[in-house]
Amino acid sequence: MEEEKKISIAVIKRLPRYFRYLGELLENDVTRISSRELSERMGVTASQIRQDLNNFGGFGQQGYGYNVEYLYQEIGKILGLENTYNVIIVGVGNLGQALANYTNFERRGFVVKGLFDVNPRLIGMSIRGIEIQDIDNMEKFVKEEQIDIAILTLPKSKAPKIGADLTKWGIKGIWNFSPNDLKLPKHVIVENVHLSDSLMTLSYKLNVRKLEQRQRSKKRGELGLGSPDHKNRRN
Repeated sequence: MEEEKKISIAVIKRLPRYFRYLGELLENDVTRISSRELSERMGVTASQIRQDLNNFGGFGQQGYGYNVEYLYQEIGKILGLENTYNVIIVGVGNLGQALANYTNFERRGFVVKGLFDVNPRLIGMSIRGIEIQDIDNMEKFVKEEQIDIAILTLPKSKAPKIGADLTKWGIKGIWNFSPNDLKLPKHVIVENVHLSDSLMTLSYKLNVRKLEQRQRSKKRGELGLGSPDHKNRRN
């Protein structure tokens, strides 16, 4: 059997964007699109789009472009969205509650089955008909309900032990929002999400723009041009 082709993580991270944009095209009754047109919408070069999709077979036809519905379905298959995953959320504070209330998960096949916390003020409450349980009940629940994925919104100190316990109980994947990277055995797939990292990336981009604006203003000053509306004021 031919060895499976190694796909770069950068390509994999772009697949959900393709899926989202193609879904929007379908909602707007667009039936076909070229790589150039898709690149204009997504801010990715047409060449990059073709290279990405060629990793999985291409899907396009020369002179026609891409059939939007077909490509949408095929990327959905690549992402595994034809499957259904049983999910629990561990830590039902503000972020956990927001995730529990996000109904779009079910549309993608991620079905929230259970909610767990240690806070006695939260235990017994219900979110969208799912009762928050004491974390002591989690082992039995994970095994009986055949839970595939755990979403962790826990303090940094709690996440490693919970992650290790979930691994022992047969969990397949963890979506980790705790402020540390979980390191678990390779058979458990971990996606670490750091919201503050994304915010700091935004801060970096804003700072770069500010520095560029200062540099442009400095150059204009050295040339005696003043502010961008200097000419207009003189006239």
